[in-house]
Parts: sequence; C-alpha cells; structure tokens
Amino acid sequence: MEEYRDGKSYTQLIHESLGEEYPDTGDPRVLAWLIRRHGVEMTHISRGSHIGSILSVAEIIAVLYACELRTRPGDPAWPERDRLILSKGHAGAAVYAALAERGFFPVEELRQHYGNGSRLSGHVSHHGVPGIEVSTGSLGHGLSIGTGMAYGARLSGEAWRTYVVLGDGECDEGMVWEAALQARQWELASLTAIIDHNGMQSLDECERTLKLEPLHEKWASFGWHVQRVNGHDTEALKRALGSARAEKRLPSVIIADTVKGRGISFMENNILWHYRTPQGEEYEAACRELEANRP
Repeated sequence: MEEYRDGKSYTQLIHESLGEEYPDTGDPRVLAWLIRRHGVEMTHISRGSHIGSILSVAEIIAVLYACELRTRPGDPAWPERDRLILSKGHAGAAVYAALAERGFFPVEELRQHYGNGSRLSGHVSHHGVPGIEVSTGSLGHGLSIGTGMAYGARLSGEAWRTYVVLGDGECDEGMVWEAALQARQWELASLTAIIDHNGMQSLDECERTLKLEPLHEKWASFGWHVQRVNGHDTEALKRALGSARAEKRLPSVIIADTVKGRGISFMENNILWHYRTPQGEEYEAACRELEANRP
C-alpha cells in the first residue's frame, strides 16, 4: 500500500486534520478488526446477508490493502495500480470496508450498504465505486477475468500485478479450472489467487457438497506455485504473498484456511450465518464480543 506524508495513510491524514485520532489501518490486524466491525454493522442495518463470509475473509482483505497492493486512494484509476478481483462477490462488504478505511471514499457511506439507490450493492460492484475493478457475484468468473487481465498486462509491458480472491465452494465451478490451465500455459507469474477456504458453502460443508481435497495437490497438478497457510495469521499471509511475488515463472495460489464467521463465537463454523443477519440480542452480543477483542 502506498503511503503519503510522513509514512501516514490518506485516511489518517484526513482524520488528523480534523483533530481526531484514528486507528492505524496500515496494521492488518487493526484493519481486519475494522472490516469485521463494519461488516456486522452493515449487514445489521441493511439486513443483507453473507456475514459469515465477510468475517472469514477479513485478514486476507486486510493484508492485501494494508501491506500488499500498490494503490493510490486519491487516484483510484492510477494506471500502475495492482488489480484486485473479489471473485466471491457476496463478501463485498469486506472490500468496501477496507476501501473506506484506506481512504477511497468516506467511511460514513458504509451505512448505505445494500440500501435502495446505494452504489454499495450487496454483491460487489464497480459501478461508481472507486477502487473496485470488476462487478462479481456470479461465482467462478473472477479467475478467468484475472487471467485475462494479467495476460493483457504482459502484452502491454506493464508491471502491475493481479490478485483474485476466491471462495472454496466456488472451486466447484469448471471455469475456475479452465482459467487455471490457461494461466499456467501462459506462465502468468504476475497472477496470484487466494482461496478463502472456510470449508462451507451456501447450505452445507464443502466436502459434503463436492469434495475439494486434496486441494493443494489439485492446484499443484495444474502447474501452479501452491502455498497453504492459516488465513487468519497476517504474518503468514504476508510471507505467502512475498513468496508469490518472488515466483518468476508460475502463477501462484495461496490456500488460506479460515473459519466461517471468525471473530464471533456463535457464528463460527455455523452455516446458518451464510445468509442470516445479526439482529436484536445477536447483534448486541456480536458487537460486545468484537469490542472485547479489539486490537
């Protein structure tokens, strides 16, 4: 993430100019907490779903925006920026929260998520939203788009990198594996896929729906540089992304083992929270638990 004056982010400078203290969103642990807190608030207000996925992907998105992606919040169309595609578009609130906290648009706008007329749609949309590259939600498309973008960058002699965040259930889609074959054929070393492997999809566990394991071996057999890490360990994610950047020939995939609903005990590993929204006592309990574990 690019820094501005005195090593401070765009958002920090704005809040300091107003005489306000602001969390260090350059710390991925802090940013992940903010993503979770905003996610609970956004889904509570809008009664929009997918809080379980928002919570599981929080560290992945936080490390990308705090530590990895080359971006300019004040110039979101900067030609040299890295591209991020959230293929699991139903977790869009996590990316919206990260973008807002990193200064792409006002944090206050997050309260409009999923509202009538809001540009912050439930499944992530690029329409009018600075920092979003592609509208997603129809699962399986993101890696194909990312493969095309990475190949286009090579043809144009551009140095920017492409990152695609997928769900594990999304890997049931044949289009994912077609893209995996093509990316290896073209040796797209500038392409990194990250799988939010929380073990659940829609209405059941992944392994009960369509078995993915051995997932590491599957990707390796397609010729990718494969790593498997704890998807809630920010340091492990940073190391894995560094290893992907160092790879000069193969596309990279990071299988990030996560917990659906991570950070709120009664939501963890509970498929109910794929669609359920936090209301009433459940909302209050979620807020208390998050506040008790604030970094």
